[in-house]
Order: sequence, then structure tokens, then C-alpha cells
Amino acid sequence: MIDLTHHFQCTADALWDIVGDPARSDWVPGVESLTMQDDVRRMHMAGAGVVAERITRRDDDARRLEYQVIESNPPLARHRASITVSEHDTGASMRWTTEVEPEAVEKFIQASMTQCITRLEELTGSVKNG
Repeated sequence: MIDLTHHFQCTADALWDIVGDPARSDWVPGVESLTMQDDVRRMHMAGAGVVAERITRRDDDARRLEYQVIESNPPLARHRASITVSEHDTGASMRWTTEVEPEAVEKFIQASMTQCITRLEELTGSVKNG
């Protein structure tokens, strides 16, 4: 399991406006286009083809998004993830957990998640502080 927590110097609402919108992909490097149909988003990724994710839960009050990959190349045996955004005195934090099988792809997935966090820092105007 991958479990990342990162602090941002912005409001939780500002961060949630980005990650809580399933139709928004500007914070995910490599996405060339995204389409939504009902609860499924399809991201056309540079060099990776299409990745389809089913949004299994979106809770604006709790600022929580859960999703699972239902189509990828190569296919994954399992990929379930959740993002939770919390307000703090010094800004906001995001906890992003991902369960993925096979475990051999964890390093790749974690690197991608880290790139997303870097892009979120740019979009929110946050300074890296861990």
C-alpha cells in the first residue's frame, strides 16, 4: 500500500476544488485528454494509452474521493485509491492512499503520485514544506 500525506499552503477548499473534481486533470502530468461518462473517467495518457477509473465515492462534506482503475495497459489486478483533504491552521493536507496489484508497479504509481503533488503545489501556489 502507498500512503502519502502532503501539506499545502492553501485552504482545504482550494485544494478540494482541484482534486475533488473528477473531470479535472490539469494536476495529473501526462494526461492529454479526459472524458467523463456517468461515474467513469477515461484519461488518455501520453505513452500509456487509456486509463479508466470508476469514481466509487465523492463526498464534498468530508472532502473525500475514492476511485478504482477498471482499465489500463497493462491491466492491473487491483487498484483502489482514496484522496482526503483536511483543513489545518497552516493550510491544508492531502492524504492519498493506493492499494495496487501487482506490487511490482507500486514504484511507478508512487512516482506518478509524487508528480501529481508537485503539480498541485504549482496550481495552489504552495511552497514545498513536506
